[in-house]
This record gives sequence, C-alpha cells and structure tokens, in this order.
Amino acid sequence: MIGSVSELIKELKDMKKYPQALRFSGDLELLKKTKISIVGTRKPSKYTRQITQQLASSLSKHNICIVSGGAMGVDATAHLAAKNSNTIAVLPCGIDIKYPAVNKNLLSDIEKDGLLLSQFEDGFKSRPWSFVTRNELVVALGEVLVVCEADIGSGSMRSVEYALAMSKEIFVLPQRLGESGATNELLNSGKAKAIYDIDEFVARFSDEEVLSLHVESDEFINYCKLSPTYDELLAKFPDRVFEAELSGEIDVVNGVVVVK
Repeated sequence: MIGSVSELIKELKDMKKYPQALRFSGDLELLKKTKISIVGTRKPSKYTRQITQQLASSLSKHNICIVSGGAMGVDATAHLAAKNSNTIAVLPCGIDIKYPAVNKNLLSDIEKDGLLLSQFEDGFKSRPWSFVTRNELVVALGEVLVVCEADIGSGSMRSVEYALAMSKEIFVLPQRLGESGATNELLNSGKAKAIYDIDEFVARFSDEEVLSLHVESDEFINYCKLSPTYDELLAKFPDRVFEAELSGEIDVVNGVVVVK
C-alpha cells in the first residue's frame, strides 16, 4: 500500500529543504537502521559490479541497510546484493510507475520486502530535475556516501556535491588510471577515501563482529572448479549462486558451471 511518511526522519534535516511530502511503499522500519548510500554509473565495469556486489552483500549481512536510486548499473547491483528486505530504493518518479522499466521486477520485489520512497505523487513521470531531487534524498538517508564508479560531469557527481554540503564522508572504490575519472579525482583532491578492505569498512558501521568472508568464497569457488552442474551448485550454495553470476565470478555453459 502506498502512503505518506508522517514521522520526522532526522537524516533528512541535512537537506537544503525538508521534503514537503514523502511517499512510501514497504517497510518503514528500515529507516531506523544504520544506512549506507551507494551510487554510481549505469554502465559499470565487470570489476565495479563485482566489488559493489561484495560490498553491499557484506553490509547487508551485518544488518546495514543499502540506500540507492533504483537505476540500472551500480544502483541495481547494490540493491540486488543487499537482498530485497534490507534495501531502500528512492525513485525519481511516482512509486506506481516503477522506473526504469528494466528494473520493474526488482523495484516490485523491493516494494514487497524492502522500502520504496519518493517525493512525487503517483502518476508523476521522471524529469531531468527529478533525478537531482532523488539524488539529494539518497545521500541524506545514508550515514556516508559510496561512489563505486563515475565519470566527470556525471549525475553521480551531483550526489557528491550534496554529500559535501551535508559534511558526509565520501568513499570510492579504487580504480585503474584512465577509468572512473570522477572517483580518481575525488581521491586525488582528498575529498574521498578509498575502500581497500571491505571487512574493515563494514566493521566501522556494524555492531556485530565482522568476520572475513574469504573462506566461504574460496570453498564456493573451489567447488565450482570441479565443474558441477548448475542444479548441483544451487543445491549446495543456494545463497551464493546468484551473487556469483551477477558479479561475473562464474558462468553456466550447457548446464555446467565454469569459473571465469
């Protein structure tokens, strides 16, 4: 059921102007959790997809909610890795529209198990300016902002501007020279810090003890190297298969799993 948020959300006091109206559909209890905002390009590299997936998955497993904009690319990867029940998608349109259409199923699943938020009435179709409005809300909700990959002049840099105005810490993924020019520039200018260790980053925001996930990952990959069938892998590691496919760790050829 789509309704209006009536309670005051303390994180939104950092916005230039507190939203006059905020629509929601889903679980408002997620607003009470520790939240991390994750944004980035709609066309991430394989490396960015893989690290974004690992980061969002680890944060979610330690009860930290992922906030993003529901767009293609980095946004969708972060939402999927966090699982539907531990993610908030902020939309640039009415909640009933589910934009972009390619993410309609993802957004519907988040609506059912997680939380959709929008500053716009039902039926409102996204405009260039509404994406900017959406970005400010995404940034405000998170304790910090993580920019996974971005080009100079991209929409993600508007999110960075909001984070700087709100005095929020900004983190980026380490990237190669010549790639993700905006995040490299943020590092070079001292406006952002790099995430070199996911477990260490997660530990900053988690109340739980963060144990390295490398052992689980190695066991999974080692099993994949035995060339099991997809059904065999799914039966043994039901929680890892989709993440591995999404991140590009494995492929399925004629029903047999192949490690990339």
